[in-house]
Amino acid sequence: MRAIAVALAGSILFASTSSALVTSAASVTYSTASHIVVDNTSRIIGTSVEGRPIIAYHRGTPGGTVVLVIGVIHGDESAGLEIVNKLRTAAIPKNVDLWLVPSMNPDGVANDTRTNANGVDLNRNFPYQWGKIRKLGYWQYAGPSRASEPETKAMVKFIREIKPALGIWYHQDLNIISPGTGTDGKLRARYSRLTGIPLKRISGGRYTGVAATWQRSTISDAYAFVVELGPTLSGYQATLNTNAVLAVAAFLSSLKKK
Repeated sequence: MRAIAVALAGSILFASTSSALVTSAASVTYSTASHIVVDNTSRIIGTSVEGRPIIAYHRGTPGGTVVLVIGVIHGDESAGLEIVNKLRTAAIPKNVDLWLVPSMNPDGVANDTRTNANGVDLNRNFPYQWGKIRKLGYWQYAGPSRASEPETKAMVKFIREIKPALGIWYHQDLNIISPGTGTDGKLRARYSRLTGIPLKRISGGRYTGVAATWQRSTISDAYAFVVELGPTLSGYQATLNTNAVLAVAAFLSSLKKK
């Protein structure tokens, strides 16, 4: 049985290529009533162009409010890895069913490129409102067709399976969060307040085939937003963002119970 060693933010995971289930550390149960971890497993949800596994970690309360955090979609914007790594060991609020994908673009991380190994910007490749953007070699090249890339296909299938009530997608390095309205706006504003990342409309570029937009349009009664981190992320900032994820997840879970 061939094994793959995957290095993610200082940790090593050995995954068998013959199974989608990955053995992980033993589950940890917290004694406090407000924080409990009842599950801590991992899955390979797909593979990249170059054959690297795309891994999802599962923590929290199965059957609770499903929250999905994606650390990296553009390979040269990798600060989100540290936030995901901290979430892997943080105390998860009760009734939050948390899924963590460190990177949906492992080739981009390995090669320090925005795109995947086919030169496709994965955040322009999702099927909702997909449109052709120039040719291969352009920084926002959207691929030959909607959801043409194996990484996109893996995430589309996975998100349709788990149906997250909230998705948080990390990017760099504008250091902003685009404001929203209604409950969506409240979630974004709370995250902004807890981290100090300003609420400001994202501009520039062409925004078709975007992952978070696809998620919002596909999963009913769900929210998804992009957090644009700054050029660098200190340990303190990583902790602030980790705590913000958990606070926003707990807030949404409380709304779902009303």
